[in-house]
Amino acid sequence: MSKASIDDIDIDDASDDDRKVLEDERAKLRDFVKGLSPDDIKSGEWFAKLIGQALSSYTDKVDWQYFQERYEGVPADAIVDQRIKMATRYAALEGGISAGAYSAAIIATLGSLGGASPATVPAAVTTLMIDVAYITRLQLRLAYDVAVLYRVPLDLSDPDDMWKLIRVAFTVKSGEVVREGVVKAVPALMRPLIRRFYSRGVLAAGRGLPVVGKFLLQRNVIKIGIPVAGVPLAVVMNRYTTLIAGRHAQAVFRNEARVIELAENLCEWSQHRQLMLWVAWLVIKADDKITDDEAALMRHLARLGREQHQVVDERLARLVDIDPAEVWRRLEAESGDLSDIVDAAERVASVDGAVNAREKAVISELQDRCD
Repeated sequence: MSKASIDDIDIDDASDDDRKVLEDERAKLRDFVKGLSPDDIKSGEWFAKLIGQALSSYTDKVDWQYFQERYEGVPADAIVDQRIKMATRYAALEGGISAGAYSAAIIATLGSLGGASPATVPAAVTTLMIDVAYITRLQLRLAYDVAVLYRVPLDLSDPDDMWKLIRVAFTVKSGEVVREGVVKAVPALMRPLIRRFYSRGVLAAGRGLPVVGKFLLQRNVIKIGIPVAGVPLAVVMNRYTTLIAGRHAQAVFRNEARVIELAENLCEWSQHRQLMLWVAWLVIKADDKITDDEAALMRHLARLGREQHQVVDERLARLVDIDPAEVWRRLEAESGDLSDIVDAAERVASVDGAVNAREKAVISELQDRCD
């Protein structure tokens, strides 16, 4: 996309090809939504069903090689930026198309779903759920694309990795959605409306849904619950929530890629890989705190040591409290140049930011012993 800013996107400028792609996707999702029962929507089961539909065939086709064939020689940052802009453009376009069919009657219909016939979902809710499903799938796939582009391994058959993708895609933190981020992202003129809408309990219709499904439904009800905003709010909300999702995924997965790159370099350069694992853990535990970046680094160091260099240390894996004296004994048992160990310790200490006093003390003693 040639436009300089996401704010420059104009849905009226969308090409016929864009509209055709979008209409085809909406038609497929209409069939998906028609297969849902009111209980599926009320219970949040729609979200679990959509994940399977959104990722099963997509992840089989989309891998790092898939993007390299289309963007050969282009750095990951540049490709990620284009994917975010493209997703945001489609999100805005979809919001404009759906908004015309929105009706305040949908809110009342949502509230009565529990007593509705299980045979069909009311037409008004179908309109809303197509939009919900489209944006949900778009943001989920965008987060997956970003992970692939930064070569962050995700095994979506692993519940931990699947939940990680969901948290990143929908900015879920500690069981709650970061709503304030959405509010800050929209134009200032609309912020009071959205804040007031969140605070007034108008969203009680989604109260029975699990936290993620509930939020996704609530976020879309906002677009139809403020009559004065109409189509512009639907466009803005789709555009900015997708932009937030993309930028959040970029920040999370780019940082993890940085940690993985460090782990790869340490494993490749070190001449004392098993000792390096012990020293790395000693540095990490120096301040009795383990940050997310430190935990990720240790996990990738152990994985790469095992997979690429056949270094497996069961004693370290079973360790509860690390004794510096044991590390120093292992250090003394080595001969030759140990400068790679000192360098590794310094890099490990800085993985999560500035090196603190306790980490510096460990590195200083390590340096003295190596000298």
